[in-house]
Amino acid sequence: MDNSSASHLLFLLWFFAATFSFCKGNSNVSCNEKEKQALLIFKRGLTNSGNTLSSWSDQEDCCRWEGVLCDNKTGRVRELHVGDLNLQGLIPHQLGNLSGLHYLDFGFNPGLYVDSLHWMSSLSSMKHLHMSFVDLHAASDWLQIMSRLPSLSELHLEFCNLDSLNPSLGFVNFTSLLVLDLSYNLFNHEIPNWLISNISATLLQLDLSSNSLKGEIPHGISNFQKLEILALGENHLTGNIPESIGQLKHLTVLDLQINSFSGPIPSSLGNLSFMWELILSDNQLNGTFPKSLALLSNLKFLVIGNNSLTGSLDEVLFTKFSKLKDLDVSQTSLFFNVNSNWVPPFQLENAFMSFCKIGPNFPEWLKTQRSLEILLMSMSGILGKAPSWFWNWTSNVDLIDLSGNHIEGDVSDILLNSRILNLKSNHLKGQLPHLSANVKVLNIANNSFSGSISTLLCHEVNRMNKLEVLDASNNLLSGELSDCWRYWQSLIHLNLGSNNLTGRIPYSMESLVVLEALRLNNNSISGDIPSSLQKCSNLTLIDIGENHFPMTIPLWIGKMPSLQILRLRSSGFTGHIPLQICQLSSLRILDLAKNNLSGPIPKCLNLISAMAMQPNPAYGTFLEYFDDVSPYFDSLMLVPKGVALEYEGNGNLGIVSIIDLSSNNLFGSIPVEISFLSKLRLLNLSQNHLMGKIPEKIGTMEELESIDLSRNHLSGEIPPSMSNLTFLSYLDLSYNNFSGRIPLSTQLQSFDALRYTGNPELCGAPLRKNCTKEQKSDGDTPLGKAEDESETSWFYIGLGVGFALGFWGVCGALFFKRTWRHAYFRFVYDMKGQAYVTTVLKVNWICKKFKKLTLW
Repeated sequence: MDNSSASHLLFLLWFFAATFSFCKGNSNVSCNEKEKQALLIFKRGLTNSGNTLSSWSDQEDCCRWEGVLCDNKTGRVRELHVGDLNLQGLIPHQLGNLSGLHYLDFGFNPGLYVDSLHWMSSLSSMKHLHMSFVDLHAASDWLQIMSRLPSLSELHLEFCNLDSLNPSLGFVNFTSLLVLDLSYNLFNHEIPNWLISNISATLLQLDLSSNSLKGEIPHGISNFQKLEILALGENHLTGNIPESIGQLKHLTVLDLQINSFSGPIPSSLGNLSFMWELILSDNQLNGTFPKSLALLSNLKFLVIGNNSLTGSLDEVLFTKFSKLKDLDVSQTSLFFNVNSNWVPPFQLENAFMSFCKIGPNFPEWLKTQRSLEILLMSMSGILGKAPSWFWNWTSNVDLIDLSGNHIEGDVSDILLNSRILNLKSNHLKGQLPHLSANVKVLNIANNSFSGSISTLLCHEVNRMNKLEVLDASNNLLSGELSDCWRYWQSLIHLNLGSNNLTGRIPYSMESLVVLEALRLNNNSISGDIPSSLQKCSNLTLIDIGENHFPMTIPLWIGKMPSLQILRLRSSGFTGHIPLQICQLSSLRILDLAKNNLSGPIPKCLNLISAMAMQPNPAYGTFLEYFDDVSPYFDSLMLVPKGVALEYEGNGNLGIVSIIDLSSNNLFGSIPVEISFLSKLRLLNLSQNHLMGKIPEKIGTMEELESIDLSRNHLSGEIPPSMSNLTFLSYLDLSYNNFSGRIPLSTQLQSFDALRYTGNPELCGAPLRKNCTKEQKSDGDTPLGKAEDESETSWFYIGLGVGFALGFWGVCGALFFKRTWRHAYFRFVYDMKGQAYVTTVLKVNWICKKFKKLTLW
């Protein structure tokens, strides 16, 4: 072994020894017994700690414990590193005995919490404190306590459930603080003045992002003369971005995204020559892009998307941006004004240019970008055929979104390689392209692809695929669904709706064991629905509507435990609605409209518990394939209020609840059990042969927004409880046999009279037909007043009867009894004389009094 090799070996031995010494502590000293017991108390108070602190043994020196570092001379614990171990439990007060602690890291242990922080007052040597994700909500005086630590230089309290920065405090003594991170807390007030006046002289990093801070950025922001990082993003801050920020000469990162800032981008930002990250996206900024920003030669991240910025981005602006890696100008009115032969000075890694005017020509400068990983260029006005170099160039780009443009071309012979490809809503044609094993998401919906689906499913090139999302809906694809599904076992979302597909649903679809969403709607598929499909137990969405299935709804459908959306609309289904439907407790959308179903509506629908309770937050997550930049969302065509609407998975499809059984041959009554579905929003039972009354307790379905019971044979009065449906925005009760008065309410009188037409015995507003006395019913008054008015009516009826009985009881006796009659008239005569005498005496007394007053 030569000297060089020996030297390397000795270095490696030293390195590992030093590393081991750091992790286990210094072996030359023994730890303080009082501090050791404090740490053991901490360990004993933890739950579910497992073996994460297995080295913390009472039989061993605590300076040798994992995460504990002691002072070489005194043996006192100097550093405690227990972050990111999933520890759970109360942090004990005894940790205050570690008075020589310089570095304390409890961070990223969401299960830890405190009941007080007073024990921290004795840690006068503390320099670095990391308690991110520790629950500190019980320590209302956290700020006063931590500000008494004279040596504190770094304070990290992200995700700590803190709710106040105590704006009323006049002075906070953070004289040594260099880093302050209070992001992701619950501050619901303005930025406090003490922050600007007391700690601005020393601070290098300030992160208050993702709180609920409001108001404007204080004018004293320029006091932070040493500040390098300022993060105020994801708050509720308003007003203009102050020009004084341009005085922070050392600023390298400025993050103000997702607020409500208005006005122009300050031109003074061009003075920040060290700036390498500028994030102003998702505000209300307007005006043009300042030319002064072209001086920021160190800029790597320029993120200004989703603002009202206008004007051009020309070649001169980008001249000094040689270090630029991320560019986000999406959802603005900015447009690129560059020559077709322009060669940018930068090599982008991420380009976000969706909803920004790029076209009409395809941007030729993209072919110079050899490091691009993400390209978002949807709805950017690009017209015409993609250049010949483009599809080969995309093979090195991980994520591409070109949706919503007018890109033309035949891509039949193209081998696509990007992990995520969104080419939706263009003018691409030819047979389906080939896929490499790298592709996971392919969205080619709303194009003009034609030919057999088998060219994709069964081609040998595609057999090694790992595709998870395939959306080829709204194209011109034809042929049968072949038996090649065993090659596509990674599929989670499959949408082949609105094509010209024929044949049967193949049994081989049972291979799609992880499939969550199956959409084959609006094709010409026929035959049976194979029972093997129930092996796809993860299915949460089945949409095979608008096909040809002249059969009964299969009973095995009730054995799909995860099913939340079942759409069998307009497919020729016959027979009864199977009771097994009621076993789908997670079902939120049931659309069986426009079939040939007969028989009664199942009374067991109340067993569908998902329609009777608030949506689980997890409901709807199956509707998306999540990607941080360009997620894929399922959608569904529903007819909630007489008009076909497409519900998006990233919107109301995740919360809507609907039963649509319209346009069938259903008979019998509306089951009263349907009233238990208190969270149902849309109910359509129109165009059937239903009879009987509307359930009296329909008003308990408090979430109902739409009710359509038109064109049935329903009768009786409209239940007064319908007055309680305050969210009702659509109602159609026309062409039935309803009678009586329409109940009075804010909602029921707001609908057009046509919604009640075809009910000859119905009266009251908004109909022109007035109600007669005979038509008065419980519906005469709003709910809650009917009982009171009924009692009032009986009171007056009783009063009249009592008066009649009393009157004729007395008068009848006088008429038939002669002696009674003589006695009665003598009594009246005597009373008359007595009244006369009394009146004369009173008048005389008044006259005498009046004369005396006159003489006086």
